[in-house]
Amino acid sequence: MTGIIIGEDGRSRCAWHGNLEDYRRYHDAEWGRPVTDDFRLFEKICLEGFQSGLSWLTILRKRDSFRAAFAGFDYDKVAAFGDDDIARCLADPGIVRHRGKIVSTINNARRAQEMRREFGSLAHYFWSHEPPPGERPEVMDYQTLIANPTTPTSTRISKDLKKRGWTFVGPTTVYAFMQAMGLVNDHLAGCFCQPEVEQLRLDMKRPFAAVPAS
Repeated sequence: MTGIIIGEDGRSRCAWHGNLEDYRRYHDAEWGRPVTDDFRLFEKICLEGFQSGLSWLTILRKRDSFRAAFAGFDYDKVAAFGDDDIARCLADPGIVRHRGKIVSTINNARRAQEMRREFGSLAHYFWSHEPPPGERPEVMDYQTLIANPTTPTSTRISKDLKKRGWTFVGPTTVYAFMQAMGLVNDHLAGCFCQPEVEQLRLDMKRPFAAVPAS
C-alpha cells in the first residue's frame, strides 16, 4: 500500500480521507497547514480529546455543533462554564455527550489561561516545541506514518501538559494535534498538499512570546 489515492480531479492525495467530500476538503484545505491562532489551537486539542475512541470524521461532522456548545472554543469563555453548562452540553445531541471529556474541556480552558499568562499565548508554547529536523524522517511514506503514532516530541509535550493539569492529552492525541496544526508536515510523499504545506511552513513567521497583560 502506498497510502495515496487519485481523486476524480486527477490529483494524488493521502488516502485516509477515502474520497469522502467533506473529509477530502478537510485534507486539502486544513490538515497540516500551520496554525498560530490560539482559539483554533485550543479547539483542535480539545476535539482530539473528544475523538479518543472514535474516528476523526465523526468529530469533524459534529464540529459546528461543538463550536456552538463551547463558545467557539474561546477558552476565556469556556473557563467560566459551570454546572449548568455541563448539563447543557450533556443534553446536546450534536456533540459527543461524554461527561469526562466535557469537564476536561472546561479544565483545559482554565489551564490555557494559565499558559497564556506564562508564555504569552498558546501558539508560543506549542510552536516552541516544534520537532527538530533530526527527529523527522527524510521521506514521509505510508509505512513510516503508520509505524509512528507518537513521537519523542509528542511524548514530551504530553508529559508537560499533564504536569500543568491538562487532561485527555496523551502522546497519540498530541501527535494528531501536531499533524493537523502543521507543527509537522505528515502529508505523504506524492500527495499534492505535501509541497504546498512545506512551503507554508518555510514561509511562516513562528510565534513569539507576547507580553502578557498586567
